[in-house]
Amino acid sequence: MNRAELVDAVAGITGQTKQQTHDAVNAILHTITGTLSKGERVMLVGFGTFERRNRKARSGVNPQNPRQKLTIAAAKVPAFRAGQELKNIVDGRAKLPAAPKAEGKDTKKSAAKPAAKKAAAKPVKKAAPAKKTAKKRK
Repeated sequence: MNRAELVDAVAGITGQTKQQTHDAVNAILHTITGTLSKGERVMLVGFGTFERRNRKARSGVNPQNPRQKLTIAAAKVPAFRAGQELKNIVDGRAKLPAAPKAEGKDTKKSAAKPAAKKAAAKPVKKAAPAKKTAKKRK
C-alpha cells in the first residue's frame, strides 16, 4: 500500500474528503519525523513505537572490489518496534477489529454508498396477509 492508497482507505473509513485525509496523513508523518529528529519516541499503544537509534561506526567491504575495506560512519537511524496487539493480528492469533464508523459530517459519498448497499442487501418483504376474524353471531 502506498500513500495514495492509504489516503483512499482512511477517507473511506472516516467519511472525510481525500484532501482532508491527505492533510491529516501528512501532518501525522511530519509530526513523527520531527519528534524522531529530536531524539524522542513516538509510542502508539497497541500499534508500536517509533524511536531513533544510534548506529556505531563499523568497517565494511566495497561490493565492487571485495578486497577494499571501507569505514562506515556512525549514524542515527529510525527504528520501529511493533506492539503486542499488532504482532498478534499479523500472526493470526487475534482478529483485526472493525474499522470505527465516521461520526459527525456526512459526505455525499458516505451517505450514498451505505444506502445503496442496504437496498441491495435487504430485499423488501411483502406484508403478510391480514388474518380473517370470525364474525360474532348475535
